Amino acid sequence: MKLSVVILNYNVRYFLEQCIRSVQTAIETLDAEIIVIDNDSKDDSCLMVKTLFPNVVLIENKENVGFSKANNQAVAVANGHYVCILNPDTAVAENTFINALNYAESVENIGALGVYLMDGTGNYLPESKRNLPTPKVSLLKLTGFTQKYYANQLGKNEAGEVEVLVGAFMLLKKSIYTQVGGFDEDYFMYGEDIDFSYKISKAGYKNHYLGNVTVLHYKGESTKIDDAYFERFYGAMRIFYRKHFNKNFLLENSVTAGVTLAKTLRKFSPEIKSKPIVKLERNYFFTDSIELLEKLSASTATVFQMVSKNMHTQITLENSLLVFDVEYISYTEIFRIMKQLKGKGNIFRIRPFGCNYIIGSDQSDEKGGVVVF
Repeated sequence: MKLSVVILNYNVRYFLEQCIRSVQTAIETLDAEIIVIDNDSKDDSCLMVKTLFPNVVLIENKENVGFSKANNQAVAVANGHYVCILNPDTAVAENTFINALNYAESVENIGALGVYLMDGTGNYLPESKRNLPTPKVSLLKLTGFTQKYYANQLGKNEAGEVEVLVGAFMLLKKSIYTQVGGFDEDYFMYGEDIDFSYKISKAGYKNHYLGNVTVLHYKGESTKIDDAYFERFYGAMRIFYRKHFNKNFLLENSVTAGVTLAKTLRKFSPEIKSKPIVKLERNYFFTDSIELLEKLSASTATVFQMVSKNMHTQITLENSLLVFDVEYISYTEIFRIMKQLKGKGNIFRIRPFGCNYIIGSDQSDEKGGVVVF
């Protein structure tokens, strides 16, 4: 088998469904499998997978064992020559895996491969490619200086070597995953992907970033910058430094000082205001189904205008709600339009193939929204 796509889920039933449906389309021409491992979700995620996707391999944990251990469990039963670690709050384009695999097979001594991650507003996520976070770089990052934390030496649309990738999308040979021992299970949240990337590099491989492949990643509340975030981030960095850097008293104290300084600066910095609520002027539905248009309009008490795939090039789309029907317009086209129309007051929602809901997120540091109709 060519590829195993591993999706770790925790209480994001609707995002998981969209993710699986997009992956199914993207692996249609590949010898591939989907493995969903669930960390004791309390919603109906597992029931949904069993009902709608009987061919998906489902592993149900009876407790939340964390990111590292769960992914290691899933990879252990994977049959693919390659594995792709994929977040459930993602959607992939139709050619994502074909292009990623073609690139991986064209590069000698490649380790893990990452791609261009875009949030629900159409904006690029800089954590798609990062430099190794030394203690100094990590401290600068939490105090607002991120230039050396992210791998800005490589353009976001370019391809090439980077030191650290993000765990939302990592594609690599299963043999390399096994060789380096998978994700380190001492990490529960944060730091696992940094450690994993570093172990791959230490084993003699080169991690790469592919900027012409886009994956939608909604992210979530785990990215909220609060005191708990500082503790989790630096807790993970403590583990990382103890494992891979020389242990010394000064390093331990600098990490502790970093947490204290970051918290202090946050308390004395101006309050970060929430994004102002955009006053939407129009609502557009990219679909060819009048029935769907009427259902969505009725259930949301909103008037939608039906538009064709190419309409956005002929009219001005600003301060508008744009809903995309995946049965009419591909993820590849959706991602392209989102990039083109970002930053103009527009809000994006997607109706996944065969689904009775629309889904999206308007900020990369908050949970996304779902409207069932």
